[in-house]
Amino acid sequence: MSTNAQDTLPYYEIPDAPEEYTPGGVVSRMIDGLGFRYYWATEGLTEENLAYRPGETNRTIGETIDHIYGLSNVILNAALKKPNERREESSKPSGFSEIRKATLKNLEKASALMLASDSLEEHKSIFVRGSGISEFPFWNMINGPIEDAVWHCGQVVSLRRASGNPMPSGVSVFQGIKRN
Repeated sequence: MSTNAQDTLPYYEIPDAPEEYTPGGVVSRMIDGLGFRYYWATEGLTEENLAYRPGETNRTIGETIDHIYGLSNVILNAALKKPNERREESSKPSGFSEIRKATLKNLEKASALMLASDSLEEHKSIFVRGSGISEFPFWNMINGPIEDAVWHCGQVVSLRRASGNPMPSGVSVFQGIKRN
């Protein structure tokens, strides 16, 4: 199954930049950059690509995309000021197209919430586990889940090229557009 028909998903292009530089606006733009990279890293992947694994100890492209989905939930929860709790596997969208859509929608919502935020201090990263609650300042969201997801988008781009299906040409991450 190919994803070429998903033109209505967010991040075909990066949205216009905010008028003013604010902490929330900068984080919003970082998330938009991630969404744009993710959109194009995953556009046009096939089932064969998703199953590609460069070595026995490596994740497949599909497993990497699942991991990015999980990171998008952590990013969204920080924007919502909600704790991260272990989810049942059944709550995860099924199939690549649904996971891709949910990831992009999570990023879009997180970006909008962060853009409207006046204070990053209130957007903590909170994890609820059997051993208790761990709470981290927003700084950890930047060098943690946000940058980790960018890193993994780069892996998807490299792996899809290795599997014979390079990223579509004309994508400008600098300008946030797709040239024809």
